[in-house]
Amino acid sequence: MGDASDGQQSSGNRTRIEIDEGERQLNITSAMVKELRDKTGAGMMDCKEALTVSCGDFEKAIDVLRTKGLSAATKRSSKAAKDGTIASYIHMGGKIGVLVEVNCETDFVAKTEDFQTMAKDIAMHVAASNPLYIRSDEITEAALEREKEIYRSQLLEEKKPEKIWEKIIEGKLKKYFEEVCLIDQKFIKNTDITVGTLVNNMIAKTGENIIVRRFARFQLGEEQK
Repeated sequence: MGDASDGQQSSGNRTRIEIDEGERQLNITSAMVKELRDKTGAGMMDCKEALTVSCGDFEKAIDVLRTKGLSAATKRSSKAAKDGTIASYIHMGGKIGVLVEVNCETDFVAKTEDFQTMAKDIAMHVAASNPLYIRSDEITEAALEREKEIYRSQLLEEKKPEKIWEKIIEGKLKKYFEEVCLIDQKFIKNTDITVGTLVNNMIAKTGENIIVRRFARFQLGEEQK
């Protein structure tokens, strides 16, 4: 008869086998872990766990790390970003023009080629994608309520059970944010990431807090709001 330690060892082995099998099924590779670490600055084990929990979805894994306060972006968010640059982009022979202010902590980072390129890329993205806001927290409660009311009317028309409305509306709002909020939009030059991920990557690379402060987009002949 085996003793208690044999039972504990057997149980531990089974647990390890189950974890290994789960990781094989999810196909969480070391390259994926390294890429997430490079993007967020979080530890290797934290990145591996976040990828496992999110079933290999990078955007969800970044959210997991940010929720836990483990990403470089979260750790730097309390640092003052008072330096930076104002980038511009003119498109279609002067038909569309954009100014964007991107802030960082130091003049040293602000003058680097990587930072300047990112700011110009964001200006180009604004020209192409025409966001209405930078982040979802800028949307007023009144505007959000108008959106929700539209969704409720649609669900009523579609005769969806009222008990599932909240979950459906939550999903529709997420899609709405991805359409109108700069940080949540798919980056025009690489649709595998969002503009928010682009900024977080630069935060991880520079070790500084970086913020898209404001932007202005002009289109020839458009009516003033």
